[in-house]
Amino acid sequence: MRLSILLLLLLPSFITNAQDIKEVKTNKGKIYAFWGWNRGWYTNSDIHFTGDNYDFTLNDVEATDRQTAFDWGVYFGLSTITIPQTNFRLGYFINDNIDISVGVDHMKYVMVDIQDVKISGEINDESEYNGSYDNNDFTINPSFLKFEHTDGLNYLNAEITYNKNIFDLIGLKTNKEKIQLDYLLGFGLGALMPKSNVTLYGNENHDEFHFAGYGFGAKAGLNITFYKFFFLRSEYKGGFINMPDIRTTSNENDRASQHFWFTQLNFNFGFAINPFN
Repeated sequence: MRLSILLLLLLPSFITNAQDIKEVKTNKGKIYAFWGWNRGWYTNSDIHFTGDNYDFTLNDVEATDRQTAFDWGVYFGLSTITIPQTNFRLGYFINDNIDISVGVDHMKYVMVDIQDVKISGEINDESEYNGSYDNNDFTINPSFLKFEHTDGLNYLNAEITYNKNIFDLIGLKTNKEKIQLDYLLGFGLGALMPKSNVTLYGNENHDEFHFAGYGFGAKAGLNITFYKFFFLRSEYKGGFINMPDIRTTSNENDRASQHFWFTQLNFNFGFAINPFN
C-alpha cells in the first residue's frame, strides 16, 4: 500500500507531453541482475525411505518454509547473506519483450516435527520402530525423524520471460528514461540441489549438497525501473518439484524420495545495463 501511494505521488513528475518524449532505445541486448528474498508454501507429500534394513513410506507429510527474521546484519552481511531464503538471477533480453535468465531460488523446506500420518512398509532392525506397517496410524516425532532441506531447497533454473510496458497498454505517456512499469509472465525449469538435514532415528545425517531431482514452474510479476538502471521486482511463482534421489544419512544406501507442488512470493532489487545501446 505504501509503495502504491508513493508511486501515485511520484507519477506526475514522470508524465510528459508527447513532443517531450525522446526516442526510446530497445531492450534488446540489456543485461540485468537481481537479488531478493522469498516466502514459500508446499503441498503435503508422501516421503519414501529406503535403506539396508528398511523400506517404508510416510503419507501426506506436512512441511513449511523457514524465513529468517529480518536483521540488517544477517540480510546484508557478506558472511550471512545466504542464511535467509533468497533469490538470485542474471538475465539477457533477446529482443524488446523477451529475456532469458538463469538463477537460484534458495528456498527452505521444513517438515513439521510432530504430526500424525499414515505409514506403510517395513522396518527390520532392533529399534522400537521394528515391524511391518500397512497404512497404520503413526505419529512422527523428533526422536524418529527430522527431515529438512534447510541448507537449501536449492532450485537451479533457467527461465524465459515476457515483459510488457503497462503504461503503453493504458495509453499513459511517460518518460521511459525515468520510469517504466512492466508486467512479467514466464516459465522455467531446472535441477534441485538440496543440502538436506535428515536424522532418521539417530543415524548421522548426510551434510553435503546433492543433485536430487528436477523442478519446473510458471510465474507472473511486476517490475518497476527507475532511470533505466535500478529496478524493483516482485514475482509470484508456482510449480512442481520431484526429488527421487535425496541423500538422508551418511550411509550411501540410505535414500528418500518425494514430490510436491510449491508456490513462492519473492521481492527483489536489481540493476540493468545495455552495453549495446
